[in-house]
Amino acid sequence: MQQDAPLQTFAGSCHCGSVQFRVQAAVTELTTCDCSLCRMRNALMLKVPESALTLLQGEEALALYQWNTRRARHYFCRHCGIYVFHNKRAAPDHFGVNVFCLENFDPSTVPVRATEGAGMTVEDAAARAQWPGPRRI
Repeated sequence: MQQDAPLQTFAGSCHCGSVQFRVQAAVTELTTCDCSLCRMRNALMLKVPESALTLLQGEEALALYQWNTRRARHYFCRHCGIYVFHNKRAAPDHFGVNVFCLENFDPSTVPVRATEGAGMTVEDAAARAQWPGPRRI
């Protein structure tokens, strides 16, 4: 992985424009995840520290989705339904940003690393059978 990538600034928004944000990051890789939620939303993410993401407008338009351990916080626009970013379960001081929400960002130019989320422990007594991972209930 390249360590000396320059910082870049990207504007981001949901589909309807209600949620607008800015990300400043050294882009060295993108990630996918094989957990049930990321698989279903076909997420391709840029991992950034919390300090790298600035919400410019639309905090009131954000809807929060949490499940299982409720450690990860997934944010969607409550108007258009687009997933914009989430605080990560494995790294709660980082965001995973939906790269398709970033203006003038070409994901085909960045290496993609698959991350393993399907094996994370399921700790929700009401867990759906479709949620993979070892059960601890």
